[in-house]
Amino acid sequence: MTDSTGRTPGPSPAARVDDLLARLTLTEKIGLLHQWQAPVDRLGLPPFRTGTEALHGVAWLGTATVFPQVIGLASSWNAELVRSVGAAVGAEVRAKHHADPERVGLNVWAPVVNPLRDPRWGRNEEGWSEDPWLTGHLATAYARGLRGDHPDRLRTAPTLKHFLGYNNETDRATTSSDLPPRVLHEYELPAFRAPLAAGAAVAVMASYNLVNGTPAHLSPLIEGELRAMAADEIMVVGDAGAATNIAGVQGREPDHVSGFAAALRAGIDNFTEDDTNSALTTGRIAEALERGLITTAHVDRAVRRILGVRLRLGDLDPAHEDPWAGVPPEVVDCPAHRELAHEAARQCVVLLRNDGLLPLTARPGLRVAVLGPLADAVHTDWYSGTLPYAVSTLDALAARVGTVTSHSGADRIALRAGDRYVRCATDADGGPLTLDATAATEATWLDVFDWGGDAVALRAVANGRHVGGDDDAGLVNDRTGPGGWIVRETFRFRPGPDGTVLLHHLATGRYVAVGPDGRLRADAAEPGAGTPFAVELVADGAAEAAALAADADVVVVALGNHPMVNGRETEDRSDLALPAGQEALLRAAHAANPRTVLALTSSYPYAIGWADAHLPAVLWSAHGGQEHGAALAAVLFGDAEPGGRLTQTWYADAAELPDLLDYDIIDADATYLYHRGDPLYPLGHGLGYTRFDYADLRLSAASVAADGEVEVRVEVTNSGDRPGEDVVQLYTRQRRSRVKQPLRQLRGYARVALAPGERRVVRLRLRAADLGWWDETRGARVVEDATHTVLVGRSATDIRLVGTLGVRAASAVDAPAREATGAGRSR
Repeated sequence: MTDSTGRTPGPSPAARVDDLLARLTLTEKIGLLHQWQAPVDRLGLPPFRTGTEALHGVAWLGTATVFPQVIGLASSWNAELVRSVGAAVGAEVRAKHHADPERVGLNVWAPVVNPLRDPRWGRNEEGWSEDPWLTGHLATAYARGLRGDHPDRLRTAPTLKHFLGYNNETDRATTSSDLPPRVLHEYELPAFRAPLAAGAAVAVMASYNLVNGTPAHLSPLIEGELRAMAADEIMVVGDAGAATNIAGVQGREPDHVSGFAAALRAGIDNFTEDDTNSALTTGRIAEALERGLITTAHVDRAVRRILGVRLRLGDLDPAHEDPWAGVPPEVVDCPAHRELAHEAARQCVVLLRNDGLLPLTARPGLRVAVLGPLADAVHTDWYSGTLPYAVSTLDALAARVGTVTSHSGADRIALRAGDRYVRCATDADGGPLTLDATAATEATWLDVFDWGGDAVALRAVANGRHVGGDDDAGLVNDRTGPGGWIVRETFRFRPGPDGTVLLHHLATGRYVAVGPDGRLRADAAEPGAGTPFAVELVADGAAEAAALAADADVVVVALGNHPMVNGRETEDRSDLALPAGQEALLRAAHAANPRTVLALTSSYPYAIGWADAHLPAVLWSAHGGQEHGAALAAVLFGDAEPGGRLTQTWYADAAELPDLLDYDIIDADATYLYHRGDPLYPLGHGLGYTRFDYADLRLSAASVAADGEVEVRVEVTNSGDRPGEDVVQLYTRQRRSRVKQPLRQLRGYARVALAPGERRVVRLRLRAADLGWWDETRGARVVEDATHTVLVGRSATDIRLVGTLGVRAASAVDAPAREATGAGRSR
C-alpha cells in the first residue's frame, strides 16, 4: 500500500513513540528528562539537548546573522517579513547543528509571547506588543519560519516563553502575578493560544514567577489550559534553575526531590537545571519514584512528549530522510540573510515626529554632525549572536556625506585622591588601574557614559577599553563594554566627603578602594571604607558636541539605552526618563543648531516629551543588529520609507502607569486597551514621508450573528508626491456591556504600499466571536447583544473613519447593559 506520493507509509508517529517507550528502561527514560539528554546507543537514540536560543538570531553560539530585537521586528507590522526572519534563523540553527550536533540543539527557545503590559519590564525588547492579538499574530509568523513548512518534519522546534503572567524582573522568582479570570482569558492566554493552535510552536517554557500564588512550574493552568490549545502534544520545559526554586526561594516543598516531583506531576516534561550536569535532576526523579511522590506513568507521560518532538525533528531517522540535511554551513550570514537583516532593520524604524526636516537631501558640501553615545556603536543584547560585522550610524552617514563630524557627548574626567591620579594601562589589552600618576595626562583620562538610573560606564582614553572589575580582582581597563550575565562594567558616583565622590561598583555592591599596593579594587563593603576621589573635568562632552552641532548643516543625535544596562533580564527600570546626561546633550545640540534630529535606539519606550515639543524630527528603532546604521541612514535620506509603527504605548510619564506588579490591567486602566490619558505616542503610531487619505468606510452587513463575520472595506489614497507605505488599522469598541470593556481594541491591520495618487480598497475581516469577553460566572466566553463602534485609522488614537456594527448574541445576556466606557459608567 502506498500513499499519495507513492511511498509506502511506515508506522504512525504515535506507534513509533509507543515502541520506543516500551523498549526504554526506566533509567533511560529518566535520563531524557534533563535538558542535556544522554544517548541511548542500543536503540539508536543520539544525544539531544533542549534550548538553543533563537530570539532574533542564533545566540551564544558564535557568529550568526543578528536581526533587530523582537520589539523592532514587531514594529514592522509585517508578518511575512517576520516569518522570513524566522526561516533564516531556523536555517542558521540547522547549519550550526550539522556542524556540532551535540552542542547545538534543534529545540529553540523562541518566540517570547508575554504581552508587553508595562514598558518598565526589563525584558521589554523580547516581546512583540502590548496587544495580545498582535503578539500572537506576529509570534506565530516567527515560529512558522523557525519550524519550516514541511508537513512532517520540523526545521526547528519552537518553544514559547514564558508561561505565564511574566512581566517583572525584580524578585521574579518570588512575586506573584495575580490574574483575575478576565485578565487571564482575555489578555494573557490568547498570545500563547495563537501559535499553538496554528501548529507553529510545539513546546512551551514555564516562567519563574508565581501565578495567583502558585509557582508557575506547579500551575494547574499547564494541564488545565495550555495543553488544550494545540492539536498535538506540547512539550513543556522548565526555565533555568526554576525547579530548584520550588523548594528553594519559593519554599513550596520541603526538599528538592519533592519540588521536582511536584513539577513533573504538574506537567513539566524537561528540566533545565545545573547546566550540563544531569545527575542531580535524574537522581531527584529516581528518588521521587522510590518515595512514591511520582509514578512511572508521570515519567512515561513526559518522555512521550519529548520523544514526540524529537521524532518530528527527524532526530530518530536516518540522515538521508531529513529534508533539512542539506542546509550548508555557508547559510550563516549569507548575502541573502544580510539583505534580509537590512530590510528588517529598515522596516523597524518608526518616524515619531517630523515637521518637514526629513528626509534629508544629500548635496555636495552637506555637513552633518553625528553626536551621542550611540553615534558610532552597534550594541547587542543578552540574546544576540556574535556580530559578523556592524554598520553604525556614523559609518553609514560618513559613507554618503562629504563632511561628517562626531562626538560621543561623554564627559572626560580624571580621578584624583590626594596628590595622585588614577592611571589606566596604555597597552591594547589593558591592565590594572593604579593610583600612581602625578599629573592628569591622557593615561588618566576616563570617558563617562550615562546609561540611566545613575549607572555609568567608564572608558579609558588610553586604549579605548572599558573599566570593569571581578569579585576578587582589581579594576582593569580590558573590556569591550558592559556585558555578560553579571555586568561588571558599571558604576555609580556616590557623594563623598568635601565634594568628592565614592565609586560604587554595581555588580558587587561594593565601593572602590585603593589598596596598599596602589591598585583599585571594589572590595569595600561600606561607604566609609571606600576611597574618596576628586573628579576633575578634562572636557565637557555636551559643550564639545554642541560646538560641532553649531558648525553643521544638520545634526543627528543618536541616543538610547545600552541593552545590558539599566533594564534587562533580572533588572526592571524604575522610570521612563532619558538618562540625564543624554538629555543634557540633546538640549545642548538643539540650542546650538535647531536642525537637530533625534535618532533614538532603545529596547523600550522613553518619556521624551521635551524632544517631541522642541525638535523638528524624532525617529526610534530597536537595536537593529548588524545593519542598523545602514537602515537608519536609508530612512534619514529618504531612500526608503520609515515603515515602522509602534506596537506599544509610549507614555508621557511613568506616573501614568500602575504599580509594576499590578497585573490587573482592567482594574488599573492599563495598556492602550484601558488607558484614559493622552499618550505621548499611541499604539500603532508612525509617520511617513507622504500623505494618506482614508474614505468610504463600508461594512458588508449592518449586523451580524455571534458566529458570523463581516468585511470592513475602506479606500486609501496616497495623496502625496512620493511613494509610501501605510498600516491601515482596525479597532472596535463595544458601546454597552454589563462589564467594563476596553476603550478600543485592535482587530486587524493591512500594510499598503501606494504610488503617488494611487488609490486602493483595503478589506479586513471582523469575526463577531472575537468581540466576546470572558464571563467568569459562566466560565466561558460570551458575545453580548450589543452595538460596536468600528474604527479605522493610522493608530489607536488617530482614527480616520467610524462605523457601527450590531452583534446578535446566540442567547440574550440576562443583565442590564451599561455604557462601555473605560470604567463601565454611562456618560
